[in-house]
Amino acid sequence: MPWFDQFDREAARLFPDLPVLENVPMAEYTTFRVGGPARRLASPCSVGELTSLLELAEREGLPRLVLGNGSNLLVSDEGLDMLVIHTGGLQKVETGAAETQVVAETGASLAKTAVFAQRQGLAGLAFAHGIPGTVGGGVCMNAGAYGGEIRQVLREAAVWLPGEGVKRLSNEQMAFGYRRSLLTDRPETVVLNAVFDLEPGDPETIRGEMEELIRRRREKQPLDRPSAGSTFKRPPGHFAGGLIERCGLKGARIGGAQVSEKHAGFVINAGGATCADILALIRRIRETVKAETGVTLEPEVKILPGDLAREALGGE
Repeated sequence: MPWFDQFDREAARLFPDLPVLENVPMAEYTTFRVGGPARRLASPCSVGELTSLLELAEREGLPRLVLGNGSNLLVSDEGLDMLVIHTGGLQKVETGAAETQVVAETGASLAKTAVFAQRQGLAGLAFAHGIPGTVGGGVCMNAGAYGGEIRQVLREAAVWLPGEGVKRLSNEQMAFGYRRSLLTDRPETVVLNAVFDLEPGDPETIRGEMEELIRRRREKQPLDRPSAGSTFKRPPGHFAGGLIERCGLKGARIGGAQVSEKHAGFVINAGGATCADILALIRRIRETVKAETGVTLEPEVKILPGDLAREALGGE
């Protein structure tokens, strides 16, 4: 029996009210606006339902992907023969046990979480206001911008670990690094919620800081075009965008994929791009930068499925 028939049977028995879609274009769920159909897409309505789905998938050996805003994801034109678990229904943000704490569910956007904190007069999350991802993805990859990072404000996170169930991990246990954490080393692990320790602040001052960061983003980044944010991680001692521009690739285009003329660190969907277009441009950028500067650029965007990623990176 195909895995998806098995899933349909078990989901109907265990989660009769669970929204499940078939063959959903991933272009509708990623900020790149590309990607073929996902075999199944389920949208849990509570953290408990999310963990039960994860346990079912683990027990039955189902291929799976937990998806937030899709803001750091590039999906094959052929799509995903997987169960995609979308966290868009898990967006609760509230005050924690202490007045200076904010607790956010995995699917809450970082922007929504930052605004909630600002309205409560809590400082520390302003940097996250313009990051397009969710709390779950942000914690996993230690998202950051303009000198701020998740590791600076995270107190602890509730996570689901395969074979272990739900655990609470402290900031120290998360082993944060640049755009990585313990969870990037264990990609089957899923963030359920996060607790942030913040500082008292003036709401108007915090709002001013957020507005200034958004202004700087709009001025320097191609926010009007579909992309996955910064395409490459920052190489030690360099800036990816600067290296790409130095190599004369600003504005370079393959099909509908283009190196942004506003910021060379962004590959954008300039109109009608396919995953194949974007991957071809990523390969061209990496090969050119390596040949001309000796620096190997590592993609920050996650490429799925995994065999496509290995092919795109030349077998790495």
